[in-house]
Amino acid sequence: MANEYATLADLKEYTKISDNARDSVLFTAIAAASRAIDRKTGRRFWLDATTVQRAYNPAGRVVRDERGELLLVDDIGSVSGLVVEVGSGASWSAVTGYETTPDNALLDSHPVTGLLLATGTWGTRPSRVRITARWGWPAVPDEIEQATLLQAARLYKRKDTPEGVAGSADWGLMRVPHLDPDVRALVEPFMLPGFA
Repeated sequence: MANEYATLADLKEYTKISDNARDSVLFTAIAAASRAIDRKTGRRFWLDATTVQRAYNPAGRVVRDERGELLLVDDIGSVSGLVVEVGSGASWSAVTGYETTPDNALLDSHPVTGLLLATGTWGTRPSRVRITARWGWPAVPDEIEQATLLQAARLYKRKDTPEGVAGSADWGLMRVPHLDPDVRALVEPFMLPGFA
């Protein structure tokens, strides 16, 4: 497993576990919590180690306004090695003169989510846009790391709540909710539209 949003050491400190006997179970909880956050938000917060090529149909992904044509793309976490081309099949042409948006996204540790052409067009059918980039986020946001720790600790403790019911002498029995409200509050600002 790879690309978790919290470390084993952080989870052990968070749960006050000092021995190594449960490391495998804790690491599995971290991995599961990280992938659950990916699914909940509709994005991933780790950055590809090398560039990866993706192709897009511009139909439904282009927003036109007074600035030009904005192509909405998946999260790009680095412009190092970024290549943008239009075409189809074996015929591709490099695109130049585009701007990344939002402004200063990478400086603020956020991803690029759009490519703006002030002049020209992203192509017409059957053209595609091919982008070679390092996809993901430039760094894992603090909120995502905290949500991962919360959810991983909860998953680890889930073994003590059979049938999804937890209890205490003071409060009695209560059903454990599907998603911790604090985890939801932490990841909600990062959710893409259509994911919840």
